[in-house]
Amino acid sequence: MRYDRSNLPEYLLKLHTDANAAMNTVTAYGAGFVQINTTRFEHAIVFAPLGDVTQWPAKDPSDISTDLLMQAARLTLAPVDPLTFLDEGEDSPPAILGERPEVLLVGTGSRQQMLAHSVTQPLLRIGVGIEVMSTPAAARTYNILMSEGRRVIAALLTP
Repeated sequence: MRYDRSNLPEYLLKLHTDANAAMNTVTAYGAGFVQINTTRFEHAIVFAPLGDVTQWPAKDPSDISTDLLMQAARLTLAPVDPLTFLDEGEDSPPAILGERPEVLLVGTGSRQQMLAHSVTQPLLRIGVGIEVMSTPAAARTYNILMSEGRRVIAALLTP
């Protein structure tokens, strides 16, 4: 029997969405590289569904700091008003500049290597979810979240 798409009944549903060529998608990964759309990167990168893919200065999971995570999330702390303590409690999160992603996926290379709580806590405090996993797992998770329209950013070390 030959598959003929033109003779399919109308009640069949397509269960996946079409790929949007304008969005950054992980199309391949392997030892020492990650490919976004058709461009191969052999260094750590940061990207979101829209916008540029940029080099990330981390080379090893031990290089990842709070500052690098903030840079990856494209966030900066807003200037502190010296009188805000009057209106806010001590546990109030700091104000930030930039659009907060729902989740920041951190790929730590070929193996998952957890980050210190002190490194991730400042981002968690301002409402950014952080998931740390191997780069291949982060790449697959990114593609799923991106296809669902979620505000996701991936920071990937090469596997």
